Amino acid sequence: MNRREFTFGALAAAIGGGFGRAAAAAGSSDFGVQLFSVPKWLEKDFKGTLRKLAAMGYRNIEFYGPYVFSDPSNIAQWKALGPSLGFNGSGFFGLSAAEVGAVLKDNNLRAPSMHTDLGTLEGRMGPLAEAAHTIGATYVVLPSIPEERRKTLDDYKRMATAFNRIGEQARRSGVKFAYHNHGYGQHPLEGQIPLEVMLAGTDRDLVDWEMDIYWTVAGGGDPAALLRSHPSRYRLMHLKDMKVLKHFAGDGGDPAQWEALFSYMTTVGDGVLDIKSIVQQARKSGVEYFFVEQDNVANPQVALQRSIDYLKRL
Repeated sequence: MNRREFTFGALAAAIGGGFGRAAAAAGSSDFGVQLFSVPKWLEKDFKGTLRKLAAMGYRNIEFYGPYVFSDPSNIAQWKALGPSLGFNGSGFFGLSAAEVGAVLKDNNLRAPSMHTDLGTLEGRMGPLAEAAHTIGATYVVLPSIPEERRKTLDDYKRMATAFNRIGEQARRSGVKFAYHNHGYGQHPLEGQIPLEVMLAGTDRDLVDWEMDIYWTVAGGGDPAALLRSHPSRYRLMHLKDMKVLKHFAGDGGDPAQWEALFSYMTTVGDGVLDIKSIVQQARKSGVEYFFVEQDNVANPQVALQRSIDYLKRL
């Protein structure tokens, strides 16, 4: 494993380690952006970056952690990764939740969703929900299950039970919990499909889902078919495109397999994925929020502008 693979693998570990249902939300046509697309911009000038994203036409923002209130082990993991990643900031980039809320308001932006780690969701729901309320967020989202907690089918079943507990804690705190599957769990394991086991094992009133169409396809899945099969389960969606159709070498369960497919990512609308059909089905199936996410994008100014321009034409 080379240094870049090691760094991405550690980053993946840091990310993961840590009400009434409407058919579609009123804001579902307002496309957003996951801030992990522009971490270096944010570290240099948080307020200026949000102004820039708003000027491109984005209306929704999805944050990623850790935050000052996050699980200490997750904060430490991210701090250790800073030199290799080339950036150190995350969460609210030195601002308070109230200050972030003011910046959002000044730029006519909303932040319906916050990514965070498993440790924070399991042990620090109170301060997480408080921050979410302050910035106007509805969803608190787990980006991935830590690798060591999804080795067997029983692991996935235990995670489904844990998700129901987290979802109940979230509901009591006035927010909603969602899980972002990173593409793994779509191949048979012990005779069953882990993704389907988790969908069946989680309470639809407590656990929502966020689909990343790129990683779903990489894992061998069909985004539109999943949406049709599980209406009202997926409430958020990450949008990115694929230059040519590629799948994981295995089940996608380890970061090295993700790393191998990074070079095939491209701007929304410039690849082979049927973005239009996926978005249409997503709206029919109850997806409320769409976020462009372009990991490791070389030129975010060009790529993110092209993505939002394409999406506005759908």
